[in-house]
Amino acid sequence: MIREYSAGAFVYMKKDDRIVFLLLEKVNGEYDMPKGHIEKGESSEQAAVREIGEETGIDAKLDKFFSISTGYFFFNGRQKVAKSVKFFLCEVYSDKVRISKEHKGYTWCDYETAMKKLKYKNLKQLLTVVMDYVSRKQAIGKINEEYAGLAKSSSDWELSKKFVPGEGRLDAKLMIIGQAPGAREDEQLRPFVGRSGQLLDSLLRKVGIVRGDAYITSVVQFFPPGNRLPSKKEVALCRPFLERQIEIIGPRYVIALGNLSADVVLGSGEVAKNHGKMIDKDGRTCLITFHPAAALRFKDNYGLMLSDFRKLRERMGK
Repeated sequence: MIREYSAGAFVYMKKDDRIVFLLLEKVNGEYDMPKGHIEKGESSEQAAVREIGEETGIDAKLDKFFSISTGYFFFNGRQKVAKSVKFFLCEVYSDKVRISKEHKGYTWCDYETAMKKLKYKNLKQLLTVVMDYVSRKQAIGKINEEYAGLAKSSSDWELSKKFVPGEGRLDAKLMIIGQAPGAREDEQLRPFVGRSGQLLDSLLRKVGIVRGDAYITSVVQFFPPGNRLPSKKEVALCRPFLERQIEIIGPRYVIALGNLSADVVLGSGEVAKNHGKMIDKDGRTCLITFHPAAALRFKDNYGLMLSDFRKLRERMGK
């Protein structure tokens, strides 16, 4: 049996307040997504970008966190071939397409129409997952736009005016919630990229969790100058946005890092006494543990955090 590996993408755009997908029409009349073989020395991401360019003329930028795979068998003469395809997500802002000679046409269509045009069950299943993900992305985008506006709309604002959004898969099974961005996060507009972030990355690697597969954020998503604790008023102002983010992402597991996060997420502070506890709430399993900054200050806390992470990883299973 021969094995082949391909990569491609679901290309979409927002048009007239609808999400529409790009389908390429093959010579035999079937519809497909831009995709093709992964060439020697290419990563799947590189192959997807190249294939999109060659088949549509689009200079693609892939979503950093989304990918989905499928597999199927077919016969090339008498030889059975096992095909594996990894798909990415690509948002564009123009419907202009320049198709290659291997296709005879293309169409932009909404989800319902695309489901009717696609022939194969596996592609339909993938499109369902993609549509769900894109819907979450649109919803999170609206929330973040509103959240970022707090800095201008609040007259007595004392936090940084730069919004630091969460990052990761928007359908993540695991959500990690810290306290607030630090100075480095305020500079890069990304959560957990400073020393605490490096320690968090180390813990995730040791328990076999890919950072990009989780969604990482904070209770307050603006830097408190001087790295102080956010005030009760600031937490109260930001908390509804976090709750809406949690609702959209719908994680099965949550890690609350530090006293503030544990208190907001679970109503249970005092991490020193409660670390390692897993509490089931609202259909989710929530782990209480130290904030990475506490492990930077007190080295023994790193071992305790690692033990806590391992407990959750065991609960998560595969």
